[in-house]
Amino acid sequence: MLNRVIQQFKLNLLSIQEVEDSHSSTVYKCNLLNGENVFLKIPYTKLKCQRELEAYEILKGRVSIPNMLDYWSGDEECPGAFLLSELKGQPLTNKDLPTVAFQVGVLHASMHQIQPPTTTQLIGIQDEFPDWSNFVERQFYSFAKDVKEVLDESIYRLAIEKFEHMKLQLPPSDGPSFIHMDFRPANIIVDEDNMSGVIDFESVRFGSTEIDFTKLYRDFLSFDFSLYQSYQEGYNTIRPLIDLEVVLPFYQFTDAFNSIGWCKRRGIEKNASFLEENLSILKKVLL
Repeated sequence: MLNRVIQQFKLNLLSIQEVEDSHSSTVYKCNLLNGENVFLKIPYTKLKCQRELEAYEILKGRVSIPNMLDYWSGDEECPGAFLLSELKGQPLTNKDLPTVAFQVGVLHASMHQIQPPTTTQLIGIQDEFPDWSNFVERQFYSFAKDVKEVLDESIYRLAIEKFEHMKLQLPPSDGPSFIHMDFRPANIIVDEDNMSGVIDFESVRFGSTEIDFTKLYRDFLSFDFSLYQSYQEGYNTIRPLIDLEVVLPFYQFTDAFNSIGWCKRRGIEKNASFLEENLSILKKVLL
């Protein structure tokens, strides 16, 4: 499949290497003969490909993202592919400065300011906001059958009870907003002390912002209060930030639960470290 995509885009390659930490799609960094670096992305499914395509149209000129240099709609073997420009820099880490966290807050809020289009009909990106609580419940229980095969029965029952109890404590939903759904450091690119932009839009939706902070908090904001404070300040320059202390516990729990189900679907051995990470989070909540 890779050779087919390379031929489709007529790439003159000097070298090519697969990008790590891409959990769903397959991404390659391509060094071209002219010295330019580009990225080749093959989404996991046709639906994810369509979501990504629509997201680039929605976000263009509003949020810093790579340029889409070319697109192929795919065939029976390949769901589609994107040729993307390089955002200069490296993925965000918890060693980055509070000034960077401020910029991350501005960018995140800028995405959340975007509402469903009224003139364009979307095929891949769903608007889940009108029925948000049912969307969250559908996601949880769609993974539950996979999780049940991984957890001890007693822990599984505790998780179901915890979900049913916690969902009743949620505040009114905040939206409708464009939500990334995988807003984590690996998808946020930083060049020294400046944020270059955000990548990976194959899971995006329109929905409530409350679901979109979990991974960023887990992998970045929770390490240093100054990062958390600066992020909040940046976010609030664009739109008011909801009370994260109220919603984070629920979404941290459901994200860990759903991620365990995801690992079961995609292969436990292949995703062993990710599985252990989420089992640990879940057990801390339940036990």
